[in-house]
Amino acid sequence: MKKLKIGVIGCGRISVMHLDSIRQSEFSELVAVCDIKENLAKTASQKYGVPYYTDYNKMLETEELDAVHLCLPHYIHTSVAIDAFKKGVNVLSEKPMSIKYEDAVEAVRIAEECGVKYGVIFQCRYNTPSQLVKKRILDGRLGKVKCGRTTLTWYRPDNFYDDSDWKGTWEKEGGGVIIDQAIHSIDLANWMIDSIPVEIQSSLHNRNHECMIVEDSAEGLIKYENGALLSFFAMNNYFVDEPIEIRLLCENGNAIFSYDKAVIDYVDGTSETVYNNTDDCANYSGGKDYWGFKHNIQIDQFYRSLLGLEELEISGKEALKIQKIICDIYKNNDCKIK
Repeated sequence: MKKLKIGVIGCGRISVMHLDSIRQSEFSELVAVCDIKENLAKTASQKYGVPYYTDYNKMLETEELDAVHLCLPHYIHTSVAIDAFKKGVNVLSEKPMSIKYEDAVEAVRIAEECGVKYGVIFQCRYNTPSQLVKKRILDGRLGKVKCGRTTLTWYRPDNFYDDSDWKGTWEKEGGGVIIDQAIHSIDLANWMIDSIPVEIQSSLHNRNHECMIVEDSAEGLIKYENGALLSFFAMNNYFVDEPIEIRLLCENGNAIFSYDKAVIDYVDGTSETVYNNTDDCANYSGGKDYWGFKHNIQIDQFYRSLLGLEELEISGKEALKIQKIICDIYKNNDCKIK
């Protein structure tokens, strides 16, 4: 089988999840890495034994790449993706697609125009608990979601933002706890509900981070075309990272799940419990537990789609759904952040 030639643009913290997945995949060959910070590019180059670049356009022009992975600050995701599309290179981008919905829409349009594939990382959809709950909604055993709730209580100290030249800013990160952390749990609930949002209410605050101006606390309500309601609460002032919790009240039962466990209680008195299976995950040489372990599962699915073996599951078009929700949460904020 042909091995896809892959490059990675951005060698910061999250890149290890991509680099290790690429090296361990049966479908891919890592051929180059790039970062404008030469020390990061050089470190990745030495660790993985490939050439490095500090100019991604030069890498795109020099290497015969089938795809690039984008592990970059939020605000340049779409601009770099578009440059790759125009050179005929497929793209797998870290979330979020962008900090502006309009930019994400334009990126999807250009990818389609250039005839290349555009994938966006939402690896938590591939967790065993998420997969079971989605399956039970689709096969009718749970039935459709009537209402849901997502809760995220994590901890991000000031140095989490002080140590970064882009996090905690409107112009580069696009927000705080919603766009960076809660995007995954809100995406999971929205994926389960599978309807069009018709109203989004939100209240955002910065309650405990003097080092930044974006929100560290958020709550709100999403109303859907099919009548479902989704409440969300997120904050990163808790001093520990508790497991996220998603609760769904469905036609034929209730589901409570996190990244690690799902419990489904049906109206007929039966129940199901499942834990996250990591036997098929890559051996990552770093990373955070709250990132989960399923990057390699989504990455391999992206590669199989490039090879024509199956359809791309989380495309740019699919990711536009959560992108619009996140942008509307900020747009509809009824509180002034100090």
